[in-house]
Amino acid sequence: MSTLLSASPLAGRVAVVSGASSGMGAATAERLAGLGAKVAVLARRQDKLDEVVKSIEAAGGTALAFAVDVTDRDAVQAAAQQIASELGTADLVFNNAGVQLISGIEELKVDDWQRQIDLNVTGVMNVIAAFLPQLTAAASQGRPADLINTSSIAATRILEKFSIYSGTKAYISHLTRLLRVELGPKMVRVATIEPGMVETELPDHVEDPDASELMAGLIRDIDCLQSADIAETVAFMAAVPRHVNLTEITIMPTAQAI
Repeated sequence: MSTLLSASPLAGRVAVVSGASSGMGAATAERLAGLGAKVAVLARRQDKLDEVVKSIEAAGGTALAFAVDVTDRDAVQAAAQQIASELGTADLVFNNAGVQLISGIEELKVDDWQRQIDLNVTGVMNVIAAFLPQLTAAASQGRPADLINTSSIAATRILEKFSIYSGTKAYISHLTRLLRVELGPKMVRVATIEPGMVETELPDHVEDPDASELMAGLIRDIDCLQSADIAETVAFMAAVPRHVNLTEITIMPTAQAI
């Protein structure tokens, strides 16, 4: 994707990106830093986070890495406190960590069910709990404040064998709508991005042959979204004037029909 933004529209902002070790999270962290934000990257894989930080710093940006499992509430809270101390009050949170594990419901892969609920729901809530006080503080000071949650088109599409994953993403999409009712009047912008097929490592987690064939076919047959497309979209959502809230962005490959 060619870049839409130029100069440093995010200068002075402190961004937090979860799920930042690869794919959409890593690309978004690098793009936000390139537009002037100081960035904290969160994920479990320290080595991958270090690579993201190194890339940001090589381009002249500022970043810190936190090897954190977002399902660990205490660890996320501790990271939030350290970020506030070292970078300043977070005013842009890209709540992006997630996992996709596809199976037929009658297979009863309950461990996979629980893993998706733990990461896609509980992990998302832990990030909100840890950083919401900082977002509301930033907003009260007259600064832009953004909470952007990663959902998926699976939140609204009816896809066979996607039931648990789709359910977790539907939770995120509707949660975002509800949070706007409470936080919008406080000038905290709440939004969700719902991507279609993106070439990331997420499909690598899919073991079901039918779902794998569906995704492989999409990657083979259409011009899929790239992580940079998501990064530019998130950056644009954060860069618009403070009174503008792009609340629910569905971003699809032009040729993707389902």
